[in-house]
Amino acid sequence: MKKIIIALIILLISANLFAQKLERIEPMFWFAGMHNPKLQLLVHGDNIAASRISLSYPGVKLVKVNKVENPNYLFVDLELSSTVRSGTFPINFTVKGKKVFSYSYELKNRDKSAGRIQGVTQKDFIYLLMPDRFSNGDKSNDVVKGLAETALNRDSMYYRHGGDIQGVINHLDYLKDLGITTVWMTPEIENDMEKASYHGYAVTDHYKIDPRYGTNELFKKYVETAHAKGMKVIKDIVHNHIGTGHWFFKDLPMKSWVHQWPKYTQTSYRDQTVMDTHASAADRKKMLDGWFVPSMPDLDEQNPYVQNYLTQNHIWWIEYAGIDGLRLDTYPYNDPEYMANWAIKLKAEFPNLSIFGETFVSGVANQAYFTGGNTVNRGFDTHLPGITDMAVKEGIYEALNGKNGWTDGVNRLYDVVAHDFLYKDPTLNCIALDNHDMSRFYSVVNEDFDKYKMGLALLLTMRGIPQMYYGTEILMKNFSNPDGLVRSDFPGGWDGDKKDKFIVDGRTNKENEAFNFVKTLANYRKNSAALQKGKLMQFVPEDDVYVYFRYNTQQKGTVMVISNNTEKEKTLNTDRFAERTSGITTAKNVISGESISIKEIKVPAKTTLVLELN
Repeated sequence: MKKIIIALIILLISANLFAQKLERIEPMFWFAGMHNPKLQLLVHGDNIAASRISLSYPGVKLVKVNKVENPNYLFVDLELSSTVRSGTFPINFTVKGKKVFSYSYELKNRDKSAGRIQGVTQKDFIYLLMPDRFSNGDKSNDVVKGLAETALNRDSMYYRHGGDIQGVINHLDYLKDLGITTVWMTPEIENDMEKASYHGYAVTDHYKIDPRYGTNELFKKYVETAHAKGMKVIKDIVHNHIGTGHWFFKDLPMKSWVHQWPKYTQTSYRDQTVMDTHASAADRKKMLDGWFVPSMPDLDEQNPYVQNYLTQNHIWWIEYAGIDGLRLDTYPYNDPEYMANWAIKLKAEFPNLSIFGETFVSGVANQAYFTGGNTVNRGFDTHLPGITDMAVKEGIYEALNGKNGWTDGVNRLYDVVAHDFLYKDPTLNCIALDNHDMSRFYSVVNEDFDKYKMGLALLLTMRGIPQMYYGTEILMKNFSNPDGLVRSDFPGGWDGDKKDKFIVDGRTNKENEAFNFVKTLANYRKNSAALQKGKLMQFVPEDDVYVYFRYNTQQKGTVMVISNNTEKEKTLNTDRFAERTSGITTAKNVISGESISIKEIKVPAKTTLVLELN
């Protein structure tokens, strides 16, 4: 009897050893010729740690197999030689010398085609959209069985509406005609959450496009189609957090994969604690390590495995799809040292890649603190080229809605721009009037069409990279409380919509006037060296009129911007602007096309004039 029991125990142990099941390897493939020779594979499967791994391929060295707390994971360190060639090779998994299974791993050649990974600069005009709310190009993926959320309800702002990547592809010509050069979608990767999964910021699979938007292959086609039309693509990525539905959150590799607290602790959202020389360590930790919201666990970016996973994932997407730039969500909440190292590694692989971080903070100094080159204050370089310039947005709002005073009204905008000395290069900042988290611009100016045009003129002529939120060109409106109202569907993006705002006949006269105003200025920017790469010179506002110039060293095509936010017409004597107007007598109104004398310029009430000096 004793022998039978022992035999059964041995049998059970043996069965357990051979119970491994490979769930996934990430990255699922890689690329030969990368600057960094190191590659760390995340291997996940039932009791995978009981396996022994072996491989043999010229130029690929198996350095180390790392076991962690959870036996369902292995982290495999590889080193790729500079001469390694593309091809496939088996990664073998054995237990007690017996092969259990193998994974055919592929190294692909890097795509060095012209026009890939171009970077985004002041030459560009970015269009931000939410794919779920822009256009439904493929009804077959509206509801995907097996996902946590299958509700499709356009009558609710918090359920999915069915927009997708194909819908964006279908309207790239509309955007190009408008003068858009770059498209930025809120995150497209899988958000398999029970509700409100449409926004994209609660990732559940880093390597997979959400099937309700399309496939990885379709995303790559979207980038290639945009490039073929002379347009660029920005990808929105999230370092700081994931969704609770993420496959690896349901089976954590180790406790330190996410920030752990004795009880649920939410971030304080106080970015000041990161820069405050008087801040307590506890306050700083709460800001950086607290969870964004209960449904979004906070990743521990001091964990080297987490660092490798995120960095490799972003490199993979850029090389796979040929993306031109990245927008980094919730930048101030990330581990500062890791983010600096991350930026160095990405720029080493993609020198032309553009990066800007979301800094939803108050004040120019707070924003500048996070940008690259600010080593005196930080003690290290963040290597972050640009940020989302909320201070300029607030300055424009005050210039449009405020009452002029020493530091109020139009003087606020002048003051904000005067603080550009805090940046290494303020032209790399992304400037905008609104986005998916804010009240829409047209509503903020109380649907005042004159102020609307003033704001757009300032946006498209100010230093930095201009970004416009979808629907602004057709006067879409609403406030951010509740948030869903600023995320309404673009009319005409769905079959059966009563109005199609993508076409002239579907828009009202005022909507067409707004569309054409944006189109005229945006397409003018495409051929204006002064707006694309020129310097900025501003003058102290006088008599409530703000004037600045965009110019280059040759002084050809200098652009003069005059903003009068008052209720009265102003007559501007230009003698004080001789530094930029010397020898020039006439100018062309960019919007109307008329030629005017610049000796004295009549500036209508509530108007921003954009003049090209002859």
